Amino acid sequence: MAKKKLENLSFEESLAELDTIVQSLEQGELSLEESMALFERGLNLSQVSQTKLQAAEQKVKILLDKNGQAQLHDFDLSANSQNAGDNL
Repeated sequence: MAKKKLENLSFEESLAELDTIVQSLEQGELSLEESMALFERGLNLSQVSQTKLQAAEQKVKILLDKNGQAQLHDFDLSANSQNAGDNL
């Protein structure tokens, strides 16, 4: 299967391919050259995905500012974990 250029992949396609790369590398059945090529592709996919996420976050911030909404806050995993325990 021919690989798409990184800039033509959607965020979801990038994540799916990155997941496939990680699984292939974890199996350890590839040659060194194949592993290095996949590792490099994975790094590039990761960078492209991060850029897309940052662009999406910036767009959300702009939309919220435009509509006079509250600022974005970092997601707090510890608060959600504690609340999830309360429901048990």
